[in-house]
Amino acid sequence: MTRLASCAPAWPIETLTLTCGPHTYTALAAGPQGGECVLLLHGWPEFADCWCEILTALAAAGYRAIAVDQRGYSQRARPMDIASYTATHLESDALAFADQIGAAQFHLIAHDWGGLVAWGLASRHPHRLRSLSVLATPHPLALQLAMRDDEQHQRLNYVRNFRLPGGVAEQRLLADGAAALRAAYLGRVPPSLVDENVRRLGEPGALSATLNWYRALPDDLCYPAGRVAVPTLYIWGTEDRALGREAAQLTGDFVDGPYRLEILEGASHWLPEESPDRIVPMLLDHLASSSLA
Repeated sequence: MTRLASCAPAWPIETLTLTCGPHTYTALAAGPQGGECVLLLHGWPEFADCWCEILTALAAAGYRAIAVDQRGYSQRARPMDIASYTATHLESDALAFADQIGAAQFHLIAHDWGGLVAWGLASRHPHRLRSLSVLATPHPLALQLAMRDDEQHQRLNYVRNFRLPGGVAEQRLLADGAAALRAAYLGRVPPSLVDENVRRLGEPGALSATLNWYRALPDDLCYPAGRVAVPTLYIWGTEDRALGREAAQLTGDFVDGPYRLEILEGASHWLPEESPDRIVPMLLDHLASSSLA
């Protein structure tokens, strides 16, 4: 696993708290206060610290980068009802994060579940985004088309299992020292980060809250999103076990603005943790092309 070399000047990663409505979110930030804002949204089962190396690289390039432990992941933003995890709430949170830090417009980088939120937000609130970068997650409409093929349909069986009621998924994931939860990372995420993720998801109610993102999906598993007009970068790894090539290649059909697809040979689903050295140059190039003059 290749890691990024240290950058100069070195920006320390700060811890922040953001209060949005009745909830308080923990966040990590780096970079100059006057830099263009970059908001980073993690996936499941990850937290804001999956972005640490990318935060540092963005900060070194002059951006103000903020990664948030999202709804269900932050201890003080953990409603237990499934209805609190619909697309409307998740996207409203992201906009509220930007509002809290005074960013009328911002660059959005997202992975996995964060990517679904990003596609929806970009299609419904394009005026708020300077650019969109999504790792792993295809546009939801592209994924729906790909699901007509049995292979992609089978790849998402884990989502159907996560939606089972009565704590079945939680019990399976946490049994035997969280063996199944640990296995989800496929050995592609640093063990220390896996240990910390497992510890935090073992907090009372945490795993159920994060699985409620899946349970709040419609029965067809299609996250609501429309066409996207903002400049978009989509990065997909050929070894992604959940999201196949067809959905990746179809994603551009739903982007009307400038669009760039990058396929990383040999990379898995866990792109922020596994491949920051390959991803950062692409992100910086995309952000620079979409930034204010």
